[in-house]
Amino acid sequence: MANKNKGSLNWKTIVADNAVPIIFIALSAAAIPLSGFSAKYLIQEMFTRIARNSFLVLSLIIPILAGMGLNFGMVLGAMAGQVGLIFATDWAIVGVPGMALAAIIGTPIAIVLGYACGAVLNRAKGREMVTGYILGFFVNGIYQLVVLYCMGNIIPIKNPILVLSRGYGIRNAINLSGIRHVLDNAIPLNIMGVDVPVATYILIALFCVFIVWFRRTKLGQDMRALGQDMAVAEEAGIAVERTRIIAIIISTVLACVGQIIFLQNIGTMNTYNSHDQAGMFAIAAILIGGASVSRATILNVFVGVTLFHLMFVVSPMAGKQLIGQAQLGEYFRVFVSYGIIALALVLHAWRRQREREDARRSLRGE
Repeated sequence: MANKNKGSLNWKTIVADNAVPIIFIALSAAAIPLSGFSAKYLIQEMFTRIARNSFLVLSLIIPILAGMGLNFGMVLGAMAGQVGLIFATDWAIVGVPGMALAAIIGTPIAIVLGYACGAVLNRAKGREMVTGYILGFFVNGIYQLVVLYCMGNIIPIKNPILVLSRGYGIRNAINLSGIRHVLDNAIPLNIMGVDVPVATYILIALFCVFIVWFRRTKLGQDMRALGQDMAVAEEAGIAVERTRIIAIIISTVLACVGQIIFLQNIGTMNTYNSHDQAGMFAIAAILIGGASVSRATILNVFVGVTLFHLMFVVSPMAGKQLIGQAQLGEYFRVFVSYGIIALALVLHAWRRQREREDARRSLRGE
């Protein structure tokens, strides 16, 4: 009887811990036949979207490892990457050198922003996610001030195509024709009519190897100790605040590079909104993959990106087939992005409450 109860409890725990991916697998299984898309089309879309988004989503793992939760401040790195792309486009540096230049310009900005973000989060221990979210709004205001008023006015911008008609400020949309698909097409490969962006996947694979290696380093072990118990880590002599700042800096720099990879695939940059969408969708994707506020793996990233973007592809046509309105799919995207984050936070609170109750029962000898 005890074994039976234990098995039942384990089954319930597995379902509860993986509730989000299970829900999305069920939704995808129902929506794919309704959409009417061919298998070849869906495979092509998944290859493209996984390559486009995975680097951004992977940048979230290290802060989670350090016990800082979901890094809503990753948008700071995305903004830094966009600043780099603006200058690379203005100076007409194209191809892989243009991408490299954007990363070289964006990285120091991302380091400074990451350090500032980490310092602020150290003063808000236990409330890192909401603080990072609000900090993103604050830095977004500074970013828009610089891009909308300073560029072309104080900061010289020579390319008239980038500047608003009034003579200063960057246009809302920038054509990134100089770097469009430059990484995706660097090593062309076509398998049965499906284009595979090999170079992008190689870069993502190297990033995954870096994460695996980093976890085994002294710094990675320190971050893992922080994620398990900050007080114990501090007693063990780990420089808690310094380690937390390093985690945020790494995440911000990687988000900068990830945003550049994302935008070279899109080929167009929405100057004032691209970073907001990248941050929210990346966080939603890793949660859909089964990650939580306190635990995330590389597998969670790829499962999440696949399920999240599969729903993005099929939901408009599935909505049209159900009620005659493809717009339903667009509403569903927004609902999923915000709703899944809310659900993950609720589940995290519920798990923490459950762990506290289990600990109290253990102390009472029950």
